Amino acid sequence: MEVILLEKMKNLGTLGARVRVKPGYARNFLIPTGKAVVATASNLAAFEAKRAELERAGLDLFAKAQRRGDFILSLGPIIVRQRAGNEGRLFGSVGAANIANAITEAGVPINKSEVRLPNGPLRTVGEHPVELHLHTEVNTKIKISVVAEE
Repeated sequence: MEVILLEKMKNLGTLGARVRVKPGYARNFLIPTGKAVVATASNLAAFEAKRAELERAGLDLFAKAQRRGDFILSLGPIIVRQRAGNEGRLFGSVGAANIANAITEAGVPINKSEVRLPNGPLRTVGEHPVELHLHTEVNTKIKISVVAEE
């Protein structure tokens, strides 16, 4: 199925690109979320009429993501408190939702879907590097300091 992308997508294309994707991916994800439209003559003409507006909105989102990333970096290490045993192992774990809540409490609203934990949840006390994916082109690395609750 051929679609027109309405925003830049990693590993797929840029704004306005006509790409071929599997029908299920287009029907179940791209079209319902507003990331693409079916590549018909009428949709192509409508896209060209709105192209400047969509590019401006994309640049605006990119600038907001950069500002959020800079502000998060200025906060320093984010502290997350969790119950832990004597050896430094946590009772439970610190996941993306816990990290997102800690950053939001520090003053920057963030979704748990923007937190990347490639090695899984944090299970020990100490400092851990965590990557935040704020935009397709904006990734920020921060330190999460997990401390034992008293």
